[in-house]
Amino acid sequence: MLEAVSSVISSAGELAKTSQVVNSATPAAQPGASTVGFNNVLEQVAADAIGSMKAGEAASIQSIHGKLSAQKVVEAVMSAERSLQMAVAVRDKVVQAYQEVSRMAI
Repeated sequence: MLEAVSSVISSAGELAKTSQVVNSATPAAQPGASTVGFNNVLEQVAADAIGSMKAGEAASIQSIHGKLSAQKVVEAVMSAERSLQMAVAVRDKVVQAYQEVSRMAI
């Protein structure tokens, strides 16, 4: 499952390259101003989701070894599930937006 999420992140990286071309066509920002682009937000969301899933898996493994309580495992797994659901929702919205743009008449 982590491999699938990693492939989505690499796809987001390709999307980031496209946005760099678009950003280069826009006027330059003021010097010293911090720019937060859509690609940076997507990368952060994906990194948070992967970290949450890894934490849930680590908690499950620690529980198997008897090092962690069931409550902590459930909390970690539920957090990972929420992160995954959010990542899927964001992906669906991006795909939907792409489809709408591709249907536009030129």
